[in-house]
Amino acid sequence: GEEWVAAPLLGRADLNHDTRLFTFGLPDPGKPLGLSTCACILARGGAEGAEPVVRPYTPVSTNALLGKFELMVKVYSGGLSAHLDGLPIGAPVAFKHIQFNVKTQYPFGRRRLGMLAGGTGIAPMIQALHAVLGSADDSTVVDLLYGSKTEPDILARDTLDAWSAAYPGRLNVTHVLSHEPAGSAWAGARGFISEPLLRQALTPPDADSALFVCGPPPMYDLLCGPRGEEELTGLLADMGYTAGQVHKF
Repeated sequence: GEEWVAAPLLGRADLNHDTRLFTFGLPDPGKPLGLSTCACILARGGAEGAEPVVRPYTPVSTNALLGKFELMVKVYSGGLSAHLDGLPIGAPVAFKHIQFNVKTQYPFGRRRLGMLAGGTGIAPMIQALHAVLGSADDSTVVDLLYGSKTEPDILARDTLDAWSAAYPGRLNVTHVLSHEPAGSAWAGARGFISEPLLRQALTPPDADSALFVCGPPPMYDLLCGPRGEEELTGLLADMGYTAGQVHKF
């Protein structure tokens, strides 16, 4: 809702060297969080006596999880993520949902979806994939291009691999690593998301396709323009996509 509600920290698990999975409790242990697919919630917190920091996060758990919800958070040296990482189990964190944070609703109504994610920007894509692949009457084909720094930095890799194996032809995943050490065993793409890689991983734009974008600010600048601006710029505009086809998470 529109009011801040305190949720206790129930658990913290390492996903890699700088990313955690935080589990928070809900007031009613028999009810789910109840967010629509891909919606995010605002979290508020910070050091004692300091101005609270507010940041949006997309849960990676679905409404099948009762009494709690899960957030995938990259921990930086300061800000809200560091505050969350330092909290003792049981400590409360304030959350709320606002309508502005619903970018698009499931069912998405497109024959083909392209997903462009960087780092923890995979979170809303996981939400969308849970819905698309978990609905018996949905035949949407999804092309996911996912940028990470190194191979150990690939988040939710086991989940993505399992889905790719279970839904051949429905989910096509392309990884690109920007800082993978030279000479490693990595056989996939290296560097950053680029126009040649976009053309390789995605089908050309048409009226029955849409793109979801989520990642760090430089990724938005390169691909589609800043997250808060409706205008579409960058590589995706150059490739012929329209603002109505691109959803900036």
